[in-house]
Amino acid sequence: MNAAVATPSAIETAALRSDRFRLEREADWKRLETIITRMEKGRLRGLSDDDLLALPALYRTVASSLSIARETSLDAATLAYLEALVQRAWFVVYGPRSSLGQWMRRFLGGGWSAAVRAIWLDVLIALGVMVAGAVVGWLLVSHDPEWYFTLVSKDMAGARVPGASAQVLRGTLFGQSGQEGMSVFAAQLFSNNAQVSILAFALGFAFGLPSLLLLVQNLSVLGAMAWLYYRAGLAIDFAGWIVVHGTTELFAILLAGAAGLHIGRAIAFPGARPVLQSAAEAGRRAALVMTGVVLMLVVAAMLEGFARQLVDHTPGRFVVGTFMLVLWCAYFFAFRGNAGLTRQP
Repeated sequence: MNAAVATPSAIETAALRSDRFRLEREADWKRLETIITRMEKGRLRGLSDDDLLALPALYRTVASSLSIARETSLDAATLAYLEALVQRAWFVVYGPRSSLGQWMRRFLGGGWSAAVRAIWLDVLIALGVMVAGAVVGWLLVSHDPEWYFTLVSKDMAGARVPGASAQVLRGTLFGQSGQEGMSVFAAQLFSNNAQVSILAFALGFAFGLPSLLLLVQNLSVLGAMAWLYYRAGLAIDFAGWIVVHGTTELFAILLAGAAGLHIGRAIAFPGARPVLQSAAEAGRRAALVMTGVVLMLVVAAMLEGFARQLVDHTPGRFVVGTFMLVLWCAYFFAFRGNAGLTRQP
């Protein structure tokens, strides 16, 4: 009998406590909700300076109310209301200030190209290293063809080996328009270059040296294969076979290596800034470059998988490759646009 009487009393006490808790704080909740609703609808002009200044404090107040409500087991309706309000307020106070579409417009509209121009010295160094790597590969196999098997893996080489006839080598460059998607070699080459790009960037923290070594190793493979086709009198055809996608893919590798080198230089030579600050600034700039590198690798994969198979003659391949090179150079070094996503060092 006593238990039956006590139960309604406990419920009434909890209800009174919940009502009192809500009445004491509801004004702040409603004010925060009004501010958030206007901001979510883009009505910033209707907000006063006092409302904007009070927003962080109101958010913390409501978050504190939610914490108390959870600990004291207030009614479910109050808890649900506070949880939803705190979540909305968090996105307004700490969430991204623009949508993905807006960010992409700024990124492609000048932010990416500005980041590349900001690391121009690293781009030049990486370009010199890549050229040196190709020359090293050529010289090694020209003096001793056995080096070819050291530089080029068996799976990647396939029929492309020293001693192969010009007819066999020509068959690897042409007559593939009927194939669906990328050839096995094209897939392997793309996978290799993608790995090199990622590693060249990721290992930049070690003063950029591993990044440069990766560029040398990767381009020595290209130099070795160029020598092979040159010996067979197919240098121009091989260049066309490479250039159709290589002006995009090798450009991506170049930027990835430069991004890694940029971080390494910032750590090795921070200047007047603390090392961590210098590395953080370089890392943000390099990460922006690498975001674009991923896009370039996707474009290169499509060119490698389809354009090279569909365009089955050397002049057409040169046209496609040259067009892509001009496009990338114009975007990076001529197009300015909105550089709001990055700052010059």
